[in-house]
Amino acid sequence: MVLMAVLAPALLQAETAANLLIQGHADEAIASLESTTKNSPDDAAAHNLLCRAYYSIGKWDRSISACEKAVALDGNNSMYHLWLGRAYGEKADDSSVFSAPGWAKKTHLEFETAVRLDPSNVEARSDLSEYYVDAPGFMGGGTDKAEAQAQALEKLAPAKAHLVRAEIAQKNKDMDSAEREYRAAIQASKGSASAWFDLASFFHKAGRPDDMDKALNEAIAAAKTEPDVLVDSASLLIKAERNCGLAIQILHRYLDSEAKSEAAPAFKADYLLGTALEKQGNKQAAAEAYSAALALARDFTPAQEGLKRVTR
Repeated sequence: MVLMAVLAPALLQAETAANLLIQGHADEAIASLESTTKNSPDDAAAHNLLCRAYYSIGKWDRSISACEKAVALDGNNSMYHLWLGRAYGEKADDSSVFSAPGWAKKTHLEFETAVRLDPSNVEARSDLSEYYVDAPGFMGGGTDKAEAQAQALEKLAPAKAHLVRAEIAQKNKDMDSAEREYRAAIQASKGSASAWFDLASFFHKAGRPDDMDKALNEAIAAAKTEPDVLVDSASLLIKAERNCGLAIQILHRYLDSEAKSEAAPAFKADYLLGTALEKQGNKQAAAEAYSAALALARDFTPAQEGLKRVTR
């Protein structure tokens, strides 16, 4: 009973911070988690949550620091290694050509460690597969290694196995095979929103806008159980400069709903809403949306830059 009395406040605070993160209240989540990790420096879960909070706003150095602490405290946790690898990966993408390879190698190591610690970790196998497809051979990449992960994923998550093979086919410039694999992923996932979105992204890269629109409509219709796909779909529409009106509509749908996702924080949805409105020439409404994003995540650089643009 005494132990529970001691643990209960910490557990409640962690649950609150996790909920704040899901709702996209990055500043509140970070403040709560900074307090938790200061008062309970051995709380690996809190350090991992803090890593994810900083990751969400693009602060890679702080994300790495928090994730490294989580791994140091609990080195056998597959998900902690996965998140550390993700933070390293973003740092690699944001670094110079001289330092990026070092960060990429760290990414590779963490993803492989995550898989070794938990062979059933689908997210870890998926991220490792993506690394294998994208990275050159001298940095540990290789489509043969990605295929080995696809074979492992066949029993764990068949749709993910098809996605890996679609990425391999794209790497090999075999677009017909890639499309077949994306459609097989849709069938294996029973028409999931994320699988339709992946097909839409493929069509965008392939320069097939009409097909992209059709796939996105399917993704949006199926997004009830995967609300983050609404935000991803809006982002793709904005990037493709196609139907910003629809992007605005589905972003409002997401922001007005109770269903939120850590993968699509509310401040990011507000930022995308501002971007779409800005493209339509509505600077006042765009400024309001960018300000709403910054009210949740004041250090989110894209929203800061957007607000400066429309208030000059």
